[in-house]
Amino acid sequence: MTASVGRITTISARSDVSFDDAVEAGIARASATLRNVSGAWIKEQKVEVTDGAVTAYQVVLEVTFVLDD
Repeated sequence: MTASVGRITTISARSDVSFDDAVEAGIARASATLRNVSGAWIKEQKVEVTDGAVTAYQVVLEVTFVLDD
């Protein structure tokens, strides 16, 4: 039986466009630094508001990556 071991790291990403865009940016950045990114959990979502309007979207992600053998 083959086993694998993963690690989880927490990152924060921000976008002026949407939550989806913030998630995409966070995963893209994590994948540029970490090898074997296999998934992510959106732990927290938050918006910034200015004068009653949403101006930015922020997410906190728990990113999972599999450790090399």
